[in-house]
Amino acid sequence: MTIMKPHHIVFPLMALAAMVVTAPLAGCKRIPDEDANRPETALAYPPASRPVSDLAGNQWSTETARDKRGEAEEIMKAAGLKPGMTVADIGAGEGYYTVRLAERVGAEGRVLAQDIDEDVIKRLADRVAREELNNVSIKLGAPDDPRLPEDSFDRIFLVHMYHEVREPYAFLSRLRPSIRQDEDGGTYDGGEVIVVDVDRPFVQHGIPPKQLFCEFEAVGYQLIGYMERPELGGYFARFRPVGKALLPGKIKPCALIE
Repeated sequence: MTIMKPHHIVFPLMALAAMVVTAPLAGCKRIPDEDANRPETALAYPPASRPVSDLAGNQWSTETARDKRGEAEEIMKAAGLKPGMTVADIGAGEGYYTVRLAERVGAEGRVLAQDIDEDVIKRLADRVAREELNNVSIKLGAPDDPRLPEDSFDRIFLVHMYHEVREPYAFLSRLRPSIRQDEDGGTYDGGEVIVVDVDRPFVQHGIPPKQLFCEFEAVGYQLIGYMERPELGGYFARFRPVGKALLPGKIKPCALIE
């Protein structure tokens, strides 16, 4: 026969058991999970070992002011942009570079304008349609993946946006396959990545050049050109992929360079 315990005995015993179980836990300090705020799709890659700038407004400066400085014209010239090329404008924003790239590559060329902001993409699509830019396509990207077609681009432009990339190693690794491959076998004639940014602290929406160089090198890119152009809004760097792409676990992240 089962003997039922009185409630006034059962409840204190249950409370005591709970105290025994939870008391040791009260003294434990929860260890922060450094991957908690990272996208699952980037977890195989090393995290950024530097601060990341908050997303800024898409209008870096007025287009009229930028044209007066000759910004886009000088950058496209330095990048060796020619009619007929296929280019990508990553972080295209309101389309300052998109429309000028479209004009430079001409009817035989192609421009893919990409951004991770859906509202921006919609406004940019409206502008492309309004200005009848028939050689421009629009694409929504992801913070850790530009989502570009493979072996497609002669030039990929990252203008005043790289300092906002929160997963640099995943982003650059996934960018690499989209660069047009060199089929010559001699002098390099493949695609390049063009970066325009500012040499100032991350909290001021910039990135020191040495930090930029290190992160690109860590993922298998080679710096092939650099110039400081403060009158155009910062510095200009050109990279090309070299060697074989590294697996995520083989990438050695850069320390913070100041």
